[in-house]
Amino acid sequence: MSTLLIKLFATALTFSQVTTRPDSIRTSFDPVRDQAAVSQSLTDGCTHLRKAFDVEDINVDELIATAMEDPKAVAGDTTMLKGLDFKDLELSYRQFCKGSPVERQVVDLGEVIRAYNEAMADLPDVAKLKGFRMPGASTVLDGQGERYTEIFPPDGRRAWVPLRDIPEIVRKAFVAAEDKRFFQHGGIDERGVIRAFMTNLASSGRPQGGSTITQQVVKNILVGDDITYQRKMREMVLAARLERILGKDEILEIYLNAIYLGRSSWGVEMAARSFFGKSVGALDLREAALLATLPKGPNYYDPERHPERSRQRLAYVLTRLLDDGVIDDAKRAAVLAEKPTLIAASRSRRDSGFYVLDHLTREARTFAGVESLTASSYTVRSTIDPALQRATEAALQDGLARYELGTGRFRFEEPEGNLGAAIERLKANPPAAAATVAPAPAIAPAPESETRITSIDPPANPPARRGRRKAAAVPPKATSVAPGPKPDWLRALEAWRAPLYDVHWPSAVVLDARPGSLKVGLADGRILPLQAWREGRKLKLHDVVLVRVSGGKGGGRAELRVRPSVQGAAIVLENRTGRILAMTGGFSYPLSQLNRATQAVRQPGSTLKPLAYLAALAHGVQPNTLLWDRAVTLPPIGGVGDSWTPRNADRSESGLTTLRRALESSKNQVTAGLLDGVIEQRPEDSLQRVCNLALEAELYAECERYYPFVLGAQPVRPIDLAVLYAAIANEGIRPSPHVLESVAEGDRVLYRREARAPVAIRSADNVAFYQLKTMLQGVVSRGTARSMRGLAPYVGGKTGTSENENDAWFAGFSNDVSIVVWVGNDNADGKRRTLGRGQTGGKVAVPIFEAIMKASWASRPRTPLAPPSPEARQLLADVRIDLRSGERSAGGGFVEHLRRSASGAIVDTQHRFVGRGEVYAQRDGPSEDGDDNPYGYGYGQPDPLDTEAPSFAPRRGTPLEADSDWYRQDPSRYAWPGDAQPRRRPRRVDPEYLWAPRDIY
Repeated sequence: MSTLLIKLFATALTFSQVTTRPDSIRTSFDPVRDQAAVSQSLTDGCTHLRKAFDVEDINVDELIATAMEDPKAVAGDTTMLKGLDFKDLELSYRQFCKGSPVERQVVDLGEVIRAYNEAMADLPDVAKLKGFRMPGASTVLDGQGERYTEIFPPDGRRAWVPLRDIPEIVRKAFVAAEDKRFFQHGGIDERGVIRAFMTNLASSGRPQGGSTITQQVVKNILVGDDITYQRKMREMVLAARLERILGKDEILEIYLNAIYLGRSSWGVEMAARSFFGKSVGALDLREAALLATLPKGPNYYDPERHPERSRQRLAYVLTRLLDDGVIDDAKRAAVLAEKPTLIAASRSRRDSGFYVLDHLTREARTFAGVESLTASSYTVRSTIDPALQRATEAALQDGLARYELGTGRFRFEEPEGNLGAAIERLKANPPAAAATVAPAPAIAPAPESETRITSIDPPANPPARRGRRKAAAVPPKATSVAPGPKPDWLRALEAWRAPLYDVHWPSAVVLDARPGSLKVGLADGRILPLQAWREGRKLKLHDVVLVRVSGGKGGGRAELRVRPSVQGAAIVLENRTGRILAMTGGFSYPLSQLNRATQAVRQPGSTLKPLAYLAALAHGVQPNTLLWDRAVTLPPIGGVGDSWTPRNADRSESGLTTLRRALESSKNQVTAGLLDGVIEQRPEDSLQRVCNLALEAELYAECERYYPFVLGAQPVRPIDLAVLYAAIANEGIRPSPHVLESVAEGDRVLYRREARAPVAIRSADNVAFYQLKTMLQGVVSRGTARSMRGLAPYVGGKTGTSENENDAWFAGFSNDVSIVVWVGNDNADGKRRTLGRGQTGGKVAVPIFEAIMKASWASRPRTPLAPPSPEARQLLADVRIDLRSGERSAGGGFVEHLRRSASGAIVDTQHRFVGRGEVYAQRDGPSEDGDDNPYGYGYGQPDPLDTEAPSFAPRRGTPLEADSDWYRQDPSRYAWPGDAQPRRRPRRVDPEYLWAPRDIY
């Protein structure tokens, strides 16, 4: 017995049961004992089927006789009966349908039973479809209440609507087109099977299955769409069972919400929005009938791409409605005479916001109890600022590229793809007349924020070194495709789907791979010269690469971009509310779904130092307080373990400095020294004060009580660090970070974030927070972030670099937002990888922060940092001082904000920890402005502006890099701006000398 005949009879056994005894379908038979029962079932099924043939006015005997005499007259060129012996089929028909004796048994019922039992194994339970709703698309609104994007599972962009909300004309149109006898059959329409069978005999195309709406529901949800006999058998049994569990209206509701209708739309509601821009409840006859044409072939009958096919199918649907008495001839003619009005198809693909939407989903699960935003069609209000979100992603991506180009780590491994095969295929299909090229856009310079990040000096590996540069070849000029039919490469590039769909660099195809003549084509038709440095030799014709396009002489150029090996994260938080405006957790979501802004912890380095300074300020220490910048050794905590002696990055000791200048210059030794008698008398108590601040700020659930904590040794999440800096901007009011505002399902609100009372960090008062804010403003103005000192009136913040330059940070704030940027390597394999010597927060993270901050001002005012609050103002006095010595200045000078006591007197702590005698003993250095410096603070020595990268090894400090390496240059550069000469030899000056400069003492 042939395999095909076994499958046919197993299918016939299934059909016989579901049509003759649907209430008692057996899904297992014994291959020996049950052969008689199976034979009787086949006979009953054949008898039932013969009646259906009679109803359809088809003479089965004549059909069989014709097939025996001339098989081609019946089967023609169809492949449906290929491999079937018509003699075996005729004998089987006589045995089971006619009850006639046969000369030989062609059917092995044991094999048929085994095939049937195998197909029926592990059938799913149709009861799960009771009250069932398929996953849907949820609409996410941005912070302004505008539509931002949709979230939906693969093959699930739908909006579920109950049947009562679907107009009757829509229901009738789909039933007429797909299952005319839907309300009469019991899940299987034998007459429909016969019609499909006869159609298949007359057609050589793909066989039709005659599936009912019930069968399509089962196929779409329970058994899948495999084109096999086994799937068809399972589908028939489950359809018969489903009809006994669900009513017709319930089945129809599932079907109308499950069916795919094109334009990435599942279900009639999403299709109505996609094709007509309206809800399904507003569809008229013409629109309903047009949607009903699509289930048979959404792409084949697409009304936009194939209008004539669509019109023919529309005529068929209208004829069915006419036959059912739903419409009359006049309405049918009117609909056919009118051209359908469609809205333009819009791509549902999004290219940004994947990390923040993942975080939104987690918040919905936590706060709204919504296990999945695709479980239904929700409306989700978020805090996202779409423009700032894109700018944040672009800034991080450009910053990572800038780092790798600048350090020589730029490596081209392989192209994103190659269009060679696609271009060859397109050559055989000339473009339609409408597929023409529009004039290419003019090339404009990159925006300021983009230029800051991506205008990169040649990397460490270009052919020519700086200094003596080889004569550069004249680069090829930019061109564009002439108006007319689109070239094959452009058509292929337009159809290209970038694997890194959230990277904000355009894809380009290599059109000329010859060294020195590299050219790429862009999707807008421009052809530009490509700067690829040494990596250009790895490119091949028609490779697809990522590029950055910039303007310039000759019409612009493209620079090669690659997937960096380094990673990063950035988050933008609204200070007052805690609303997350933008977030990116890595270079590209398709490469890594780990959100490093919320799901990973790294050592924050010096970005945590402000906590120690805040503890000192809260203890009454003034910003102009003099402190020693020299090695300090702290005893073991509790007398157990080793003592700790941290060092500055370059092992220098700059002598005396002020509290303000120590933070601005990120002095490790001064920060550690705050624990030794400045915050509290005992180092352990001082550490506890700093820990208490960290816990109250909710930086950590638990504080590791060891001294390196104050230099940022305990890892932290970027989102928690952003909250700390927002609290600093708010003078101690800590916001609660969130991205979810509300969740609604239809008219039912499932969750709405309630307004919450502000939470204050009580371990420090408003005065301490405001003083710290001004000190962090000084970091931007004069300190380790001075590369963006042009933003100093508007921004404060702190650089951070962990040990061995493993992590580079910048955390900062304006009046409105706080931004944290982290750059580093993933350590999934347990190995810590350095960014490289000199790659500190000031060099790597600050440019990214600057670009994001500038982008935030596109929709927010750019205002100087706010003055102190009324509560802080009452306890502050503005005093002019010499910035470097901390002494009061009679004339000009820096305005310092000093704390007043309750009585109104200024609390003087300038010499609390360094007596005037000690100051006098150190009077051996010139001042930083070239005048005599009676105190000799060491300003005549090299003063690296960032000694922030700490050493956590007990008792010995490891020299680590500073944010700036200017101090490694020749001695003539050890000068402050404006110095024309190298430092002079120091001279002694008596501080009591009557004619000494008053602004020094």
